[in-house]
Parts: sequence; C-alpha cells; structure tokens
Amino acid sequence: MAAALRRFMDRLRALERPRAPEPLPVAIGRRRIYVLPTPFGLFYAALVLAMVLGALNYNNNPALLLALLLGAAGLASLIATHLQLSGLRVEAVSAEPVAAGQPLAMRLALSSRDGRRRRGLRADLDTASDRASSGSDGHCEFTLVLATHRRGWLEPGRIRLSTTQPLGLVRGWSRVWPRHLLLVYPRAETPAPPLPESGGSAGHSRLHPLGEEPHQLRAYRAGDPPRSIAWKHSARRDSLVVREFERSQGLDVVLDWRSLAPLAHERRIARLAAWVDQAEREGRRYRLRLPGQPELGPARGPDHRHACLRALAVLPQG
Repeated sequence: MAAALRRFMDRLRALERPRAPEPLPVAIGRRRIYVLPTPFGLFYAALVLAMVLGALNYNNNPALLLALLLGAAGLASLIATHLQLSGLRVEAVSAEPVAAGQPLAMRLALSSRDGRRRRGLRADLDTASDRASSGSDGHCEFTLVLATHRRGWLEPGRIRLSTTQPLGLVRGWSRVWPRHLLLVYPRAETPAPPLPESGGSAGHSRLHPLGEEPHQLRAYRAGDPPRSIAWKHSARRDSLVVREFERSQGLDVVLDWRSLAPLAHERRIARLAAWVDQAEREGRRYRLRLPGQPELGPARGPDHRHACLRALAVLPQG
C-alpha cells in the first residue's frame, strides 16, 4: 500500500506544473494548486462515513444531522485551504554568495494580490524547509538553507509552497520553478601562502603583527599570534603585551593566473580566492588577471572583492 502510494505521488509530481523554469514574478492561480487529504483528513472522512451509516441504520435523525454538518465542515475546509494559496505571488529569490561547502541562505519573498492574511504557509526544497505566515499586508518571506558543493551557479530547483490550514484535513500545495541562479564562490585554499610581492614602488607603512621593523608594544588582544608576545616585557608588567611591527606596503598586489602555472586548474582558483580574501583583510589594493577576461582593479572593498570572486566562480571547469 505504501509503495503504491509513493508511485502515485511520483506520477503526480511529474505532472505538476511548472515543467520548466519560469521568470519571476510568478502568480499562483487556481489551475496550479493541488489538494489531497492528510492522514488526519482520511480518519475524519472515515469517522463521518461511520456516523452516517450508524445514523441511517438506527434511523437517528440528530446523529445524521451532526454527521452531515461535520461533512460540510470538511468540504468547506477544502475550499479554505485552496484559497490560502490562490492569489499568492512569488516576487523574488535572492541569496548572499558563500564559498563552496558553506550553507547558502536563500530568501523567498511572497506577496498577496488581494492583501489577505495567509497562515501556516510552508516552503520546501529537497533538503530544506521553512514555515511562515503573511503579515496584515499579505507579504511574507521564507529562508531556505541550501547545501553547496561546488563553485559557480546554483539552480535552486522546484520549490513547493503548501499549507494545511485551517483544519488540517487536507494539504494544498503548488510548485514554483524560478528561473534564477544563485552564485557560489570558490572554496579558498587553506592554509594559503603569503601574498605575492607587489611590483610597484613601496608606499605607506602599516602596523602588522608579523612585519619586519619593531614599532611599539601594546596590550594583548584575543587572536594575536603567540610569536608576537613580548614575554620579557609581559613578565615585568604582570600582563601580556604584544610587540607590533611595521610592514612596508606596496601600491597594489597583482594576482596573476599565469604566475600559478604549475598548479592544477582548481588549485589555482582556490589560491587566488584565498589571496583575494587575504588582501582584503590586510587592506591592500589588488589586481586580478584571468585568462580571456579584462583585468579587475586595482581596487579594494566589498564590491571589488565580489567582482573578483564572481569572476573566479564562473571560470569554466578544469
């Protein structure tokens, strides 16, 4: 019985709309909403049927009236469940890029054309789910956490929106398949070698715990490397102090794909991604040179980092 039910659901899933990705926004009309009883709904139907048969057998009019009222309530809940989904509109799908291997939080924004409040909505993917209720203006947002395994563009696939409100007797659902790709950054190499030396002339100096020239002493902060601790001075002061150094900083760092020729294709991408993050942490200006693409930079900051990691993420697979 269970195997037959699974086969039926698989066939139904194959027939469900949509059958291809569709552009956003997507309106959920009545023709793409499906409704089936829940296990509790099947028990409820069997109970009402038993009440009807018993009332007819014993010619009990009050029991028959009660059974018919319960049956009418069940039919009304079916219509109400359908109306919970009818009129919804999927407005946008978005996500902040993450490195491959990290969970990606995808946000799904919904609105209602009629402004009605919808309760108990649920969004499901194969590996993630979330529940929400729309506000008084009919808007709501879901957050689905997706697993990422490789860099590049990630297609979320078909998303199921469902509800069992108001009585839990039936489950109504509809599927949407957004034509929207999510970006996954390449996984950075760990540990990564130091940044390549800049080809430009030396610029200003900046404090760095592992620099060349001693500069000053300061109190220890969590995360400082043990090798920078001045143990003799710490013993005199009865508290840990750290020796800071100056490191001369070049005008910009050149991250060149061709300079990593001995490495394999994916290893080059991982190292360049690590160097981009390292240059950002150190506040360095950097350029990125990739084959067949215009040079990026010199610059620094979130926008430049995103442009560089995006260019690395969409490189052809090696």
